[in-house]
Amino acid sequence: MRWTHNETAARLAVLVFVTLLILGLVRAFQPYLARGIKETSTRYRTRRFANLVGYFAILIAAISIFSDQLGVLGVALGVAGAGIAFALQELVASVAGWFVIAFGRFYKAGDRVGLGGIRGDVIEIGVLRTTLMESGDWEKGGLHTGAIVRVPNSAVFKAPVHNYSADFPFLWDEITIPIRYGSDHAFVRKMLSQVASEIAGEDTSRAHALWRNMAAKHSIKDETIEPSVTLAATKESLEFTVRYVADYKARRAQRDRLFTRILEEVAKNPGRVTLAVPGVPASPPGPTERKPPLG
Repeated sequence: MRWTHNETAARLAVLVFVTLLILGLVRAFQPYLARGIKETSTRYRTRRFANLVGYFAILIAAISIFSDQLGVLGVALGVAGAGIAFALQELVASVAGWFVIAFGRFYKAGDRVGLGGIRGDVIEIGVLRTTLMESGDWEKGGLHTGAIVRVPNSAVFKAPVHNYSADFPFLWDEITIPIRYGSDHAFVRKMLSQVASEIAGEDTSRAHALWRNMAAKHSIKDETIEPSVTLAATKESLEFTVRYVADYKARRAQRDRLFTRILEEVAKNPGRVTLAVPGVPASPPGPTERKPPLG
């Protein structure tokens, strides 16, 4: 059945009227739906759900109004949909990324992630984009910069997603201590091991339990969780490297405690260990025993 121009215009007018009516009802009832909900996130999801119900009702109304011409309408919608999908492919990819994030459990609100070249803590996961509180230079401890960054969800298809806090919220960190040649290297190794065990002991115990759970869940090999100390000789100094686990949010504070305790131990043993730091003179030699004059 072919429509006349007047019939088409009349049906479009009816569809416009029904659309405005449904949108008006949704907007009018939204405050009543969210009135008894105290949690902000739940109230926000309720409003979004009401909008989706309204859009679905509009779709049903359109199908009902044009039911006798669904074949022509389907072809027209297919052609229009293909053109829209091509023009808005980034938008479509972001919506698809939202589904992947939600059902693939890539990350959740509160996780620290690396996404689209940005590292930060996830504040909100929207249909089109993920909002991050940016973290600064990793070498300086990864503290927040204060910048809010919105990354399109399509980024999950373009590059690896790093999650620093999912199943194992600890990172292996290292500090290097340069020591002058002539120091008691055996004493230095023992001292650094004791300091690392003292400072990182609590994190080590927690990391052990979480690592066992993750190893049972995934096919990964066992890993050394306890602090370790290794030595490398260079032209300028003996370089001791202390490796330990640290909470991903407390990495800089952990380093501060370690360096403070190491400096305290070095100050207590000036004759046995000297730091090889430019501008810091070597410790003066200890007092020597005077021999009585001959004869």
